[in-house]
Amino acid sequence: MAEGILYIVGRAIIPKRVRPDLREYLLKTGLPEVPYPLFGVLFFLVTAMSYFLYTFFFLPALRQYGTVQLGFLGFVTFAIIMFLFIFTVSVILYFYWNIKIYHRTKELELLLPDYLTLVSTNLKGGMSFENALWTAIKPEFGILANEIGLVSKRVMTGNDVADALTVFSMKYESPILRRNIQLLISEVESGGKIVETIDRIIYDMKKTQILKKEMAASTITYMIFIGMLVIFICPVLFALSLQLFTIISGFIGNIAGTVGPSTSGLGVTGPAIDVADFRLFSYLAISIISVFSSLIIAIIEKGEMKSGLKYIPMFWITSLFIYFIASGILNFMFGSIKFGG
Repeated sequence: MAEGILYIVGRAIIPKRVRPDLREYLLKTGLPEVPYPLFGVLFFLVTAMSYFLYTFFFLPALRQYGTVQLGFLGFVTFAIIMFLFIFTVSVILYFYWNIKIYHRTKELELLLPDYLTLVSTNLKGGMSFENALWTAIKPEFGILANEIGLVSKRVMTGNDVADALTVFSMKYESPILRRNIQLLISEVESGGKIVETIDRIIYDMKKTQILKKEMAASTITYMIFIGMLVIFICPVLFALSLQLFTIISGFIGNIAGTVGPSTSGLGVTGPAIDVADFRLFSYLAISIISVFSSLIIAIIEKGEMKSGLKYIPMFWITSLFIYFIASGILNFMFGSIKFGG
């Protein structure tokens, strides 16, 4: 009963014209159906969180207005809060699904040479191209086996093999997959030497994979340097800067308090920036550096930024942890240096 309600609510909040595109997008993530119950759960969760935030934080400030103004401002405020929550959840889901699609695409590219090797063996054994494709499906091929299984179902329902393979190749944003599948299709349609073409594709793909591994190994020094810079050196330098700023701020404040108001014309005043502001700036700077350094490492290692998203939490948490540890150690070392009244 509850699951049925969640399904109805989740389906209702998704616009009808968006549903086909959403289903096609989610197929790339490995979900055969749109998870409407999940959307229903998220809707009720977002509504509850919006109500809690509005009731305990915004409503007390709005009670000063009249009934009409309170009703209008309350409705607008609640709508804005709920919209922000929905937008945040949507962004999180979008990034999660995008990362999942990226990993599935890379796994397909990795499995394709081994699968084509079996297809080539079947063709050399005298099978037709279609039978060679279906017979080569093995459980160990995982995602690729499922996708080729979908291709076979399309063929059994009356679609042409070339059309079914084209749909499969266009499903993922993979130039390697699209180029090789289209090469196979053109070779089959022209009646050429399909076995030689497949063997050449297998050789080129494996050679490309080896070259990528060699490139990643040759750039490991740069990745280690950037990692050490982000995780250790940058937080320690910010902690040292914070400690130095605290000492200088106390020193200036002590001088400003000593000279007194009678000598204010000398221009001796306290620091314009508070220590808390500098600490907040350190948090933001370390976070931004962690994010972009993760993306830079991903570009060096894989050639794509998407693969660096998994590094962001590790770099961010570790660098902030080192910052807190370094700040505590430096505060203990220089804690005896005190200024001020």
